[in-house]
Amino acid sequence: MMRGYFITFEGTEGSGKSTQIEVLARHLIRHGHKVVTTREPGGTAFGEQIRRVLLSVKNRRLDPRAELFLYLASRTQHLEEVILPALKKGKIVLCDRFSDATVAYQGFGRQLDMKVVRTAVGYAAKGLSPDLTLLLDLDVRLGLARVKDRGRSNRLDREQREFHQRVRLGYRRLARSEPGRIKIVEASRSPQDVAREIKKIVDRSLAGRGIGK
Repeated sequence: MMRGYFITFEGTEGSGKSTQIEVLARHLIRHGHKVVTTREPGGTAFGEQIRRVLLSVKNRRLDPRAELFLYLASRTQHLEEVILPALKKGKIVLCDRFSDATVAYQGFGRQLDMKVVRTAVGYAAKGLSPDLTLLLDLDVRLGLARVKDRGRSNRLDREQREFHQRVRLGYRRLARSEPGRIKIVEASRSPQDVAREIKKIVDRSLAGRGIGK
């Protein structure tokens, strides 16, 4: 079967992932590509139920291990129900967060045993790795200020700044370890400037794989 192309967006809170996914999807569709946009946690009816549990401020005392398993449960269903079927049909999948998020948030952020986290992440994803990951990198203070300006916050938004800083540094470490896959995009610029850079990166990556416009 023809295999599609799997692109993930990563970044800390307020980095603008959702906006940039929408812009990129429109760009790709205009050029004739079949595109699926999705998110984690979520992406399926089951995953959206888990998302509500994970982000609810009522669950501030959720144990980090329980949090890890909930994210992985959502991903397992998401992979089987949405991501793999789309890729098998040759579509481009744009996903807001995937396995890197779990390593960054639960591994670096929550400081769980990294070996356990990576093993669990690999198992849940069935070894699938994105073809391209766009890391929207942003100063933590600016990101949290953006979230505050939105007028709503979730359980993760309310974590201490130190937690978010560990997540950001974790993401940057991942990018240094896989520079071919993870491309850092400086996200403090205007949405238009960020979108232009993302389009260039994606178009170049697709061309390199022989996926024309």
